[in-house]
Amino acid sequence: METNRYISPLSERYASKEMQYIFSQDMKFTTWRKLWIALAETEMELGLNKDGKPVITQEMIDEMKAHVDDINYDVAREREKQVRHDVMSHVYAYGQQCPKAAGIIHLGATSCYVGDNTDVIIMREGLRLVRKKLINVIAELAKFADAYKDMPTLAFTHFQPAQPTTVGKRATLWCNEFMMDLEDLDYVLSTMKLLGSKGTTGTQASFRELFNDDNEIIDKIDPMIAKKMGFDACVPVSGQTYSRKLDTRVCNILAGIAASAHKMSNDIRLLQHLKEVEEPFEKNQIGSSAMAYKRNPMRSERIASLSRYIMIDALNPAITSATQWFERTLDDSANKRLSVAEGFLACDGVLDLCLNVVDGLVVYPKVIEKRLRSELPFMATENIMMDVVKLGGNRQELHERIRQLSMEAGKHVKEEGKENNLLELIAADEMFPMGEAELEESMIPSKYVGRSVYQVEKYLAEVVRPVLDANKDILGVTAEINV
Repeated sequence: METNRYISPLSERYASKEMQYIFSQDMKFTTWRKLWIALAETEMELGLNKDGKPVITQEMIDEMKAHVDDINYDVAREREKQVRHDVMSHVYAYGQQCPKAAGIIHLGATSCYVGDNTDVIIMREGLRLVRKKLINVIAELAKFADAYKDMPTLAFTHFQPAQPTTVGKRATLWCNEFMMDLEDLDYVLSTMKLLGSKGTTGTQASFRELFNDDNEIIDKIDPMIAKKMGFDACVPVSGQTYSRKLDTRVCNILAGIAASAHKMSNDIRLLQHLKEVEEPFEKNQIGSSAMAYKRNPMRSERIASLSRYIMIDALNPAITSATQWFERTLDDSANKRLSVAEGFLACDGVLDLCLNVVDGLVVYPKVIEKRLRSELPFMATENIMMDVVKLGGNRQELHERIRQLSMEAGKHVKEEGKENNLLELIAADEMFPMGEAELEESMIPSKYVGRSVYQVEKYLAEVVRPVLDANKDILGVTAEINV
């Protein structure tokens, strides 16, 4: 490993090998060559000729196909030093390997034919991998939610004790945000189109020349290229490039996933502080260099850290899209090389971390029950009040008395550091004709979780399960965490 130059932590620490390949040089330049073949094949099949003789032959196509993968990078690099143009350098390098086809490679195209179409192809492949991992995160959360659907736990609003929920119901909240991301991802994925071959300003002027102004033939070029590259269509109109709004839409999907992951990781970090739920902690893992007893939620913290980067990163394509001039400017190039690739690599890392964390979440039922029971007397007061009203009590007077007793019990807990004695105070008050033993019988946590269990079952059965069943061929992904 080189140690005397900058290496992106996205490659070294966070992103998977699969995502790194999608954004690799090999993926990029083999796709360029496949696009050149698709263009040449299309032109040949449409009968491109000069004085009645075919301009492109099957022999040329076969020669090009024979050298898709063995890219002569050294030749391309040396050529780029001379001409300062990456596409023409690779046209030259490809031509060196394909002397018979050298004269027709890139015929009628501009640089964005290979550059932009490849970017769309790479983003689509990236989204497919993101989708696969996202669905597996949803599957793990569904499994967790189902396992703990009926375990009562203290719910919080404003991070203050509120009515109880269940551990599984809380997990459905995380799951549903990822489901929303999946809906957005599937929509964008379904609408992605290639640029096609539109020419220097999007007018296809070069093909008008090549095919003698035959609009019927020229209209077939983009659909044929799209089909050869595995797409349904090309964009209907463009300048030299596809609209950079596509990059914005794609990176907004990544940012949405990051926001969902960040929210979940925050909740897990807070629960780990409460000692109710913990992320997985390996046998030899060190939590702190100074405090040997610590079990820090480092994976959840990393999810939050990378997620913030992804959310901010999505601003780059938006600003780039907004500031393009007319049919093409080049101030997008350096920016999108960074923002799109790094957004995908970081999101890939986040999803791997989510898979790892959710798959190994540790739940501590005794701690959960203890905290819930310490607050339950306050939450049971409405039920107690209703029971007394049924016996003839005055609702308003009872409400005021319970308020006073609750304040007294709160003082007992906060100022004196003692246990919650609200039930004892209620039992001793003459307005409440019930003993402490009777009141204790009402302290059953499951009575206060509302429809949580039913909601989890209904949500998993009607919303999540159909998605998982439709994608069962891509389930079972496990994540490898590098550090």
